[in-house]
Amino acid sequence: MVNSNVTIYTLPCLSDNYAYVVHNSASGTAAVVDVPESGPLVDKISELNVHVTDIFLTHHHWDHIDGLPDLQAALTGPLSQAPARVIGAKADAHRLPTLDQAVSPGDRLTLCGIEGDIYDVSGHTLGHLALHLPSAKAVFTADSLMAMGCGRLFEGSAAQMWHSLQQLRALPQDTWVYSGHEYTASNMAFTQSLDEDNPAIAARAAQITEDRAAGRPTVPSLLALEMQTNPFLRADDPALQAAVGMAGATAEQVFTEIRARKDKF
Repeated sequence: MVNSNVTIYTLPCLSDNYAYVVHNSASGTAAVVDVPESGPLVDKISELNVHVTDIFLTHHHWDHIDGLPDLQAALTGPLSQAPARVIGAKADAHRLPTLDQAVSPGDRLTLCGIEGDIYDVSGHTLGHLALHLPSAKAVFTADSLMAMGCGRLFEGSAAQMWHSLQQLRALPQDTWVYSGHEYTASNMAFTQSLDEDNPAIAARAAQITEDRAAGRPTVPSLLALEMQTNPFLRADDPALQAAVGMAGATAEQVFTEIRARKDKF
C-alpha cells in the first residue's frame, strides 16, 4: 500500500549534491538522508516546522556527511528539537560519524514512522548502503545507481557494483530512485556516445536538456526509465552488448568495459 502521507523533498547542496527530507505528515516527523551541508536542510526543516527523528547516512564520503555536526547543532539549538538518531552502516562505522544505530544489509528499520529496508550496494565504496522505503515507492541510492549512470569504483570492484545494481533493478519498476548527485547530463552524453539505436534514450536526452535548461533537477528518476536508458543496468541486454562490440560477452564483462569507458569519457 502506498503511503500518501509521505512527501520527499530533493534539496540541492554544494555544487552538485542532493540531500533529502522525508516528511511523514501523519506523524508530523521527518527523516534526512545524507548531509552534504546543513543550510538547505535547516531551511527546509524550518519551513516545514517538522521534527527530525532520524538522519540516514549512505556512505562515508565527505560530501555526504560533512554537514552533520552543523545540522545536529541547529536541530538541538535554534530549532529546539531532541537529538535525531544517526543511522549508518555497521561495516563502515569506523569511518562514519558516531552512529546511534548501526545497520546491516537485510535489516528493516523505521524512520519517522516509515518502514525501510537496507541493501548493501558496495562498489563506489565498500559498505555503501541503499535505503528502500516500499510504501513511499522510493529508494535512496546515493552514489551507487544514479540517473543514467552509476558511481565511480573508488573502493569496490566492477563485480561488486554489477551485483549491487542487479539488486536495485529487482525492485518494483514504479520505484523512484533518489541518487546523490546531479550528474545526469554528463551521464546522458556518455550513454549517447555508445551509439546504440534506442529511441527511449533519445527521448530522455531531450527531457534532460529541457530540465537542466530550466534549472530543474533530473533526480529522482523512475526505475522503469533507468531500466530502459541506463547502460549500467543493461549490461546483459543483447542490444547494448552489440552496440559496444561485445555481443556474447558476459554481463560482468560488459559492465566492466562500459565503466572503464565512462572513467575516460
